[in-house]
Amino acid sequence: METYKKLLNSLFYNYIIGSFLAVFGVGGAFMYTSLKISSDDMKILGFIMVLSFICMVCAEGALFYKDINPLRSVLKHGRRDVNSLVEAYHRSKSFPLFSVRRILIPHLFGMSVPAIIFSIYFIRSGQLELPSIYILYATVAAIIVAILHAFIEFFLTIRTMKGITIYIKSLMPKSLVIEEKVFISIHRKFLLTVVSISVLPLVIILLSTRVKLIDNGNLTELPYWNWAIVILFITLVYSVLSARFLSRDIITPIYQLKNLMKKVGTSQFTQPNSAVYTDEFADLFKGFHKMNDSIIQRERVNKELLDSFMMVLSATLDARDPYTAGHSTRVAGYSQLIGKSLKLSKEDMEVLYKTAILHDIGKIGVPDNVLLKEGKLTEEEFAYIKAHPVIGENILKQVQPQEEMARILEGVRSHHERFDGKGYPDGLKGEEIPYFGRILAVADAFDAMTSDRPYRKGMPFSKALSILHEGKKTQWDGEMVEAFIGKMTEGKMEKEIS
Repeated sequence: METYKKLLNSLFYNYIIGSFLAVFGVGGAFMYTSLKISSDDMKILGFIMVLSFICMVCAEGALFYKDINPLRSVLKHGRRDVNSLVEAYHRSKSFPLFSVRRILIPHLFGMSVPAIIFSIYFIRSGQLELPSIYILYATVAAIIVAILHAFIEFFLTIRTMKGITIYIKSLMPKSLVIEEKVFISIHRKFLLTVVSISVLPLVIILLSTRVKLIDNGNLTELPYWNWAIVILFITLVYSVLSARFLSRDIITPIYQLKNLMKKVGTSQFTQPNSAVYTDEFADLFKGFHKMNDSIIQRERVNKELLDSFMMVLSATLDARDPYTAGHSTRVAGYSQLIGKSLKLSKEDMEVLYKTAILHDIGKIGVPDNVLLKEGKLTEEEFAYIKAHPVIGENILKQVQPQEEMARILEGVRSHHERFDGKGYPDGLKGEEIPYFGRILAVADAFDAMTSDRPYRKGMPFSKALSILHEGKKTQWDGEMVEAFIGKMTEGKMEKEIS
């Protein structure tokens, strides 16, 4: 409620400033300084302005009440549903344009129409001694005054609404994403501003000059307005060109920064060239450059920390079982061979490597008497072993940020699934098994078959490859097996892994 009262007070203050500067300032100065009128005529004109002002306030007040309704429902009546908040949010940002509409329609016509009617009445009744052409001049002046008033109030309302927009935004749920709208572009704002402050005052001056000439006995209209139109045309062309050059000079670096920010959002870090600017934009681009460097440095540190953490986890597992030391590293190497054969992207290769390094991390949760047992496992003991993919997934779910771990989790959980659906822990079949899980299944099985254990010697590579070939489409995905065998038979295995 208090915020709503402050808003109304601020808008009223803006209205008084705009009205004083435009209506009574420019309009009043035009009327009273350009005309040679008697004190009686001045009183009548003042009376006409007061009556017209009352009509204007009534018409404008009705539209204002309608325009501010979305803001009133939130700020005064306390509505907090999402639809009301979103509507109030957008209205707070578009309210300056609603103010312009309010001034150019009910304000202008509410003021000028009664003024024209009353002026014609008093002139025809003989109570007001002014030439009828002055009504046309006054109408043109009223339009210009309304535009200037709208221009002033537009910028005053922008300043007022910034705090209201921030306040309404703070009332919204944090998870709510709002589609931002551009209500008026910078180019259009510059164009209208420059034209308004250059052409419109000139029109007022030309009208005032013409009235002075009429008062001095110069009644010929055509030569004067021919000259005036040339002056107006030159001024208008110059104003439009100036606005275009000025807006382009500002919009270009803004769009550059906007595109650079989009690239940063997708982790595409580029360095902007600030040397081409000689104004405040040079400092802005330098600031962006520093921010860019800081983000790159932080990304590098975070990646190094995450990679180090993964290696520590892998080393912890190797320390528990010295007979399988290096298993995760070798599986990572074999997985990279398959990934290269499948032409995976650089990003996918990095994720695959991390997944392979951590694929057996769940064995940390397996008791030593089961994990280190040299003989055949009992059914109960094998159940512990079968649980390690799920244990590993649960461990890695605790690692932040979760977005970095999401693709790793599915590979860790599924690396013991079989292509025929007889694997564990979920009994997935065929392409139901995550892509990285199918790659790891081949790499993990190959290293298990070829590694030495206390109770057996690792089999030759050729035999292990033969077993993989025989198990295509039953235990392993045929595509992954063929990719791995193809790389291994190239005779470049050791070089590739290193």
